[in-house]
Amino acid sequence: MIGGATNIAFDPLIPWEILALAGFVGIGLIIAGFWRRASGMGWRLGTLAALLAALVNPTLVNEERNPKPDVAVIVVDETPSQGIGGRPAATTDALARIDAALAPMRDLEVRTIRLTGKIGESEKARGKGGTRLMEAVNRAVSDIPKRRLAGVIAITDGQVHDAKDAAARDDLPAPFHVLLTGERGESDRLLRVERAPSFGMVGRDVSMSIRLEDNGVADGTSIPVILRLDGEDVAKLMVPANRSHEIKVPLKHGGETIVELVAESRDGELGTINNRMVHAINGVRDRLRVLLVSGAPHAGERTWRSLLKADPSVDLVHFTILRPPEKQDGTPIRELSLIAFPVRELFELKLDEFDLVIFDRYRRRGVLPRAYLANIVEYVRKGGALLEASGPTFATRLSLANSPLRDILPAFPTGQIIERGFRPRITDNGYRHPVTSGLARGGRLDADGARVEEASWGRWLRQIEATPDRGVVLIDGAEEKPLLILDRVGEGRVAHLLSDHIWLWSRGYEGGGPQAEMLRRTAHWLMKEPELEENDLSAVVQGSRIDIKRRSLESDLTPVTMTRPDGTTETVPLTVTAPGLGTASFETDQVGLHGFSDGELIRLAAVGALNPVEFADLRTSEAKLAPIVEATGGGLHWTAEDGFPGLRRVRPGRATAGRDWIGLRANEDYVVTGVSLTPLMPDLLVLMLILGLATIAWRREGA
Repeated sequence: MIGGATNIAFDPLIPWEILALAGFVGIGLIIAGFWRRASGMGWRLGTLAALLAALVNPTLVNEERNPKPDVAVIVVDETPSQGIGGRPAATTDALARIDAALAPMRDLEVRTIRLTGKIGESEKARGKGGTRLMEAVNRAVSDIPKRRLAGVIAITDGQVHDAKDAAARDDLPAPFHVLLTGERGESDRLLRVERAPSFGMVGRDVSMSIRLEDNGVADGTSIPVILRLDGEDVAKLMVPANRSHEIKVPLKHGGETIVELVAESRDGELGTINNRMVHAINGVRDRLRVLLVSGAPHAGERTWRSLLKADPSVDLVHFTILRPPEKQDGTPIRELSLIAFPVRELFELKLDEFDLVIFDRYRRRGVLPRAYLANIVEYVRKGGALLEASGPTFATRLSLANSPLRDILPAFPTGQIIERGFRPRITDNGYRHPVTSGLARGGRLDADGARVEEASWGRWLRQIEATPDRGVVLIDGAEEKPLLILDRVGEGRVAHLLSDHIWLWSRGYEGGGPQAEMLRRTAHWLMKEPELEENDLSAVVQGSRIDIKRRSLESDLTPVTMTRPDGTTETVPLTVTAPGLGTASFETDQVGLHGFSDGELIRLAAVGALNPVEFADLRTSEAKLAPIVEATGGGLHWTAEDGFPGLRRVRPGRATAGRDWIGLRANEDYVVTGVSLTPLMPDLLVLMLILGLATIAWRREGA
């Protein structure tokens, strides 16, 4: 609708300063004439007034105006915390009432913004989360001229996580009104971390400080809390309510350990999603202690020593047995070792302090009594690691297979030694196992498991023939006899290398081979490094994308079931990308802890924060938005208890909120579409008026 407005504008013909001076002088002369009682002074005053009016040049200005509607912004909070109890219904009702109240206001444009709480990649990278309501408001009003903004109405539970920064800026140019969808005095239970380390040493306990807050029970009330590590229940704790509490968490493996604490729910609380707290602790190993016992000097001994000494994280204890203690060959005392082999100290008192024990071409020769060998068996079953690198004596009666170690060794010698050249070859299981898959020049299989390329490694010249009783053969040699076998025994692990010629690779014989990488992987698998697990499920988060990897020695891979933070589940099919390896990738629109399981393994992955601030406190609160409401002159109402407030338009400068109403400012902004100018003192009229008045004044003075 086009309207109009008329006013008078002045465009003086001479500068205002000269015009004012001339006026003062003229008025002064007129006053002097009146003082002297001169005749015709009234007409002279009229002449001066006409002259000054002409010089001021008044113009009648008529504007054609196009009124612009004001803009009201309605922000509807639909973040997850708004889905609790009766809040969804209260939100829908409030929005419907606002729409009905504003519909008759034709001079008002309404913009409705729905805040879902789904954040983008850039926001996750900055570590943001929760309800970013004020960011949504700022984006919504950024393209609205300040003189057209009528006000902002937010329908929310008040749990806003960017209100503090917005209140400090105080840059909202219109009233900010809040309609709260919850009720006063809501009761809830929440669990949060006060202090927790981000890493710890494997095999030790780490300390965490937690606090269980509950405004529905007395302070100090003991509440059961379940402790879970990597998805498995570990212990049941009793935690006092509304007090800080210290707990101990054991780290059993390297890499990330997901710690979950789940508090028992109670009747009357708003929700149970914040009864759970999650924290990730990265387990790091102290320096690894390795005991290497060489049964006799040989060419491959240096290969083992060089490999282990090259790793800065390994503390190596190495003994080479040159002669049995009962041997009497006349060797001068000064040429014998000054330190006796500490058999009892190593294999009885401090055996558990080693992460790995290696027997390199060791044979029974009376140095280690059977009782100490039995200690090694118990050490492995309780979680230790043993690597047996066999030499020719393994095929004789002096073999360790004829000792208590027979109970844990995966192969038994046939008594035959193969003394001819052969090329080590990765088996089908070896291509599926992370210890040997992907080794340089190791050949490959296609996705269907068919062998398309053989290993191109140099030959070895000796192999101890043995029959595997258990374990997994990763590499075979002559006549497809087992060469490298890995096995799990109790909580520990055993590796068996049935040749002492791996050193040929380190010398580059016939092109050599990846001896350093293969032995490094074998040692790290024995010491339970997570990335070398042959039966593993992993989930890696890249922004909002989750990459799943399932590794198995089985040919068929079970689909993975995903559990989202909101409790919904979905089956994720895997695509076989390599033998024994299935992968999948998908985008998620939820922030929080995602669980993955194939029925056997459970893995957890956090998108965004491990403990989303959106669920930190589910109670409706007015405290966070009250400063912004007060600063902008808005109103704050609890719709469930106070009822829906009335809506009205108010002029600028008037109050914009009351006890039972909220107001939207009527700015009456417009755009000028046309202007017409009409001079009020036309030249001819001014000339005639001045001449006429001057003539009358002259005649009056001469009369």
